[in-house]
Amino acid sequence: MLLAIVFGAVIGLSVGLLGAGGSILAVPALVYGVGQPLSTAIPTALVVVAASSIGALSSRTRLRAVQWPVALVFGAAGLPGTFAGTALGREFPQRWLLLAFAALMVVVAVRMFTGNDEHTGACRMPDGGIDHRRCLPKSAAAGAGVGVLTGLFGVGGGFIVVPALSVLLGLAAPQAVATSLVVVLINASSGLLAHIGTAGGIEVGVLIAFAGTAMLVSVAAGRFAARLPATTVRRAFACVVLAVALGVGVSSGLDLPTAG
Repeated sequence: MLLAIVFGAVIGLSVGLLGAGGSILAVPALVYGVGQPLSTAIPTALVVVAASSIGALSSRTRLRAVQWPVALVFGAAGLPGTFAGTALGREFPQRWLLLAFAALMVVVAVRMFTGNDEHTGACRMPDGGIDHRRCLPKSAAAGAGVGVLTGLFGVGGGFIVVPALSVLLGLAAPQAVATSLVVVLINASSGLLAHIGTAGGIEVGVLIAFAGTAMLVSVAAGRFAARLPATTVRRAFACVVLAVALGVGVSSGLDLPTAG
């Protein structure tokens, strides 16, 4: 239970500060730290990420920064993807899914470490606004891809949504983070629905400790996010993700048992 609280604090900190990254750590934390099978860890992680997203969105400043048309397009496009990803995940053994998840974590870590804070997307209009109609196809395609990852690995996809909002649409950092939180909440909810068949195995005590801590910490982190250097926070988190990816990859590659 103590480990669930500690991991929940880390996930809440990540989502509150970055608007992303919580689920990329939640799944390995539940599998290797708490000792849950992947089939239970995925729906549990989705609940945790949804709760932390709500907490991070609780401030008025964050809510005002949300670009609702963009968030709804991303979220709606991801709905069928979550069910497709869930069905695909059932065709592979846990070991191979964890190896693929480790590879995904490496990609995320490299992207976060080398990314920049420039927001000059092609959809930004001369007056600084966003041409939502012009970027609708790109937004829908990105949303569908994120949905597949949500269903397959139990990730909310914020690590993809944030850069996509910046690169494709040109949203400024506060807008991209706030909008990403709404998308992550939608994806996590639809992913949980797709995994409803395995949700019965969720350990309620672990879920309450994990999700409750994540939500409380994300509220606090969301209020202080603007005061911290975004690049430093992002790169520090990237190092943590890379270290966890190495551990997951080695353990899965050697077929080591999870904690019990």
